[in-house]
Formats: sequence, structure tokens, C-alpha cells
Amino acid sequence: MKTACLRFLSATCLAVWALNCVATDSTEVRVGIVNSSSDAGFLIADKKGYFREEGLEVVFTPFDSAAKMIAPLGAGHLDVGGGSPSAGLYNAIARGISIKIVADKGSTPPGYGYQPLLVRKDLVDSGRFKELKDLKGMKIAGSAPGSASTSTLNEMLKKADLKTADVERVYMGFPQHVMALQNAAVDAALTTEPSATRAIQSGAAVKVLGDDEAYPDHQLAVVLYSGPFAREKPEVARKFMRAYLRGVRDYNDALKDGRLAGPSSDDIIAILTASTALKDPATYRLLSANGCNPNGKVHEPSLRNDLQFFKDEGLIQGNVAVEQAVDHTFVEAALKDLGTYEAKRSLQ
Repeated sequence: MKTACLRFLSATCLAVWALNCVATDSTEVRVGIVNSSSDAGFLIADKKGYFREEGLEVVFTPFDSAAKMIAPLGAGHLDVGGGSPSAGLYNAIARGISIKIVADKGSTPPGYGYQPLLVRKDLVDSGRFKELKDLKGMKIAGSAPGSASTSTLNEMLKKADLKTADVERVYMGFPQHVMALQNAAVDAALTTEPSATRAIQSGAAVKVLGDDEAYPDHQLAVVLYSGPFAREKPEVARKFMRAYLRGVRDYNDALKDGRLAGPSSDDIIAILTASTALKDPATYRLLSANGCNPNGKVHEPSLRNDLQFFKDEGLIQGNVAVEQAVDHTFVEAALKDLGTYEAKRSLQ
């Protein structure tokens, strides 16, 4: 009896010691997020414990645009960033600052437009806005100068033979778009989910065009690695990618017809309501879901189109190409361990 007790106590102590070792040995990874629906892959991997299984402790820091992550990423104060590939990113790379686009975070395959063009409802009701050409002279909200969404706006304006100079662009964080529309501080907005649905629900705005219609397969958000993180902690960077892609695959499993309506959607919506400011599960079911490649790689043709737009706008200083910005080696390493995801929808 005494021997059995000693064995039990010994096993218990070993288990406690092992748990303490895991906690002590965990590696902190500092991640910048923009409080957009495309944060889902990060949040799911965190809540499901995929990062912890890799020995990682992820610390999230919110930013109102990915453009503001470039300096801390370049300085190594952030390890990972998630948001729009911006002109600022390419300018940093042109100056020799080591930041890499390493994976898809949010894209717009047909049916998955999560940054629609919204126009104030009173402008629609009054007849001031009837079609895209009526955007001329309007004040349109975006997230930041030189962000990927400015290229989305350009593609939308081109459909009405308009140029960016034909509208007034103003910039603010996506959650602020809702209030700006409600207060008539802007006439229209390119707003990501969940802010877009909240603006529509409030009665302040009407969706007039999906970004998946205007700019299909646009690489609207990406995962960024800082140079020091990728270079000095390559194994940690590979572990992060493995965990992240597991979260993205769970997200894909929850999708159906452009919504969070798949078989596992209840589980994913519960994670998102616990992790974000939006606490209403019913609203999550209304959101236009973003696409996100479960095999990780970004859509380079749209990145090249955006970069050319930034150059045409005079926003790029120096010579830089998309190939200098993209590094798929961490995704490729993760795929060797995880295998290829067999998508039920065309989100690859």
C-alpha cells in the first residue's frame, strides 16, 4: 500500500513538474492585430490551445491599421503582424528593413467579400447615390493611406470611369467608420467586418458593392514576420505557422456559402464572441466571411497589382518588387508537417 502511494505521489509530482516546465519554457511571441474579422485564424489557434501545444505564449497588441505595425516590426518590437500589405511595408523593404509577408490572413475569393463599399442610407434614400458614378465628390472613409483597401477603392472607381482624385479620402480605424456614417461625417466607407455589418444593422449605411465583386481574389490582409523573429528564431517562427494554419483550417471548416454557417460554426462563433468586442452570435452569422487560404500561400498577382497602384499614386520611394516581400518557406515547412488541406470550397 505504501509503495503504491509513493508511486502515485511520484507520478503526480512528475506531472506537476512537467506542467511547470511547459509554462516556464514557453516562448513569448508578440503579435499585432487590427481587430478585423480576418484575425480569426490567430484567435482560433489561441483559444484552441494550438500555440500552447507548440510551447508558445502569444501576446496580442491591437493597432488601428497594419501600417502602424511597420515601425515596431522593423525594430523587432513585434514578432508577427496581421493586416493590410501597405505602401509603408514596401517602402520599409526598399530601405533594407527586413519584414516578410509569410501567409494569407484575409482574401476575397468570389462570395467572400468582407470589406464592402457602404454608402449612407440617407444618400441612397434621397437619390443622391444611385450608382457608382455618384461617388464623385463624396467623402469616403478608409483605414490608412497606402493600405490595400485604397487599391480596392481604385478598382471600384474604375468601374465608373472615376479616379481617386474624384473623391475625398479620409482615414480612421474601422470601428470608427460606424460612428462616422451615423454622424454623417463621411458619405461612404470601405469597412471590414464586423464593423460593416454593424453599420448596416444600425440603419446608417447600405451595402452597395462587395469587394469580392470589384476585386476578386484580392490579398487584403497578410501575416507579417519581423526580420529578427524569422532570422533569429526560425524554429519558433515555424511553430507559430503550424499553429496558425491549424486555426485557419478550423475556420475554413466553419464556412458555407460566404458565411460562418458550416457544421462547426457554433464552435468558431463561440471562440470569436469570447475573443472580440462583438458578443452577439447572431451577428456573426450575418457577417460576410473573409476567405483565408488553408494552405497558407498568398495571392501574389493581386499584391503586384496593389504595388503598381501605390507606385502610380507616388507612394513608393525606391525600387522594390513583390518578390522581395514574400517568403513562403514557413508555410512550406508547416505543410510538410500538416499536409495539404483538401478544401470543400475554392478558397485556395
